Amino acid sequence: MHKLRMILARLYMGLFLVFMIAPLVVMSGAAFNDNRLPSIVPWKGWTSRWFEAMINDDRMMVAFGNTLVVAVAVAILSVIVGTASAILINSISGRVRTLLYSMMISTILIPGVVIGISTMILWTKMGNAMGTEFFLFNPGLHLSVLGQVSYIAAMVMLLVLARLQSFDAGLEEAALDLGASHAQVLRRILLPYLYPAIGAGAAVAFFQSIENYNVTQFTRGGMDTLTVYVFSMVRSGVTPAINALAFLLIMVTLVLAMIYEINRRRMARVEADREAEARRASALEEAL
Repeated sequence: MHKLRMILARLYMGLFLVFMIAPLVVMSGAAFNDNRLPSIVPWKGWTSRWFEAMINDDRMMVAFGNTLVVAVAVAILSVIVGTASAILINSISGRVRTLLYSMMISTILIPGVVIGISTMILWTKMGNAMGTEFFLFNPGLHLSVLGQVSYIAAMVMLLVLARLQSFDAGLEEAALDLGASHAQVLRRILLPYLYPAIGAGAAVAFFQSIENYNVTQFTRGGMDTLTVYVFSMVRSGVTPAINALAFLLIMVTLVLAMIYEINRRRMARVEADREAEARRASALEEAL
């Protein structure tokens, strides 16, 4: 019976990996197929011309650059807002905590179309009411950033709040008793403890922004992002140049994931060595 469970578990894991990886393999393979259709069937031979077409497509490159700028801005603002919200929610209690938490979480549940339309209407109406032509009130990438941050910051908040649940508040009290200011406690004790969650939140915010379409579509003005550009190409015909860009993004993601895993294992070894050294020192003291 145990052997059967192991076989079924491995079979399930294999099917799960195939389900997750197969679409990426097909998409990547289409970038090297000498066929005008983004497909690996029929295979017409290896080619690199779709990478050249990608580089020569000025609109795609501009859209990709805009996407990266928006994603970086969203990641920075979401980390700031989400981390501050998590610290605030963790430090209060009662109905105020429940109300604030519910308000932050509700943005995740609202459809992206609603957020995009409401963001555009809010800022344009504010501009009309103030009677100004200041660019902040006009549709553009800056409104896409603000619209995306309004719900992505809640995702960052959840990650940081989960990390805060295991934080020992006694460390803050001890530091304050020893003369540290609240700013020093935040900078030297709390934030270093939250760095893993903050890093994960920044990564989530960055990739959530890259794949966002609904909010961006209603707030971008005349600017293009990658998702909007790809959607516009669907109506006129998608070329494998999109697959070439997707292949490069997949490779960059895999490399970053490998670097993160290697660094995580290195830090784990360093921490294990420190703990072993501390145990040896403690055993030596007891022996003496």
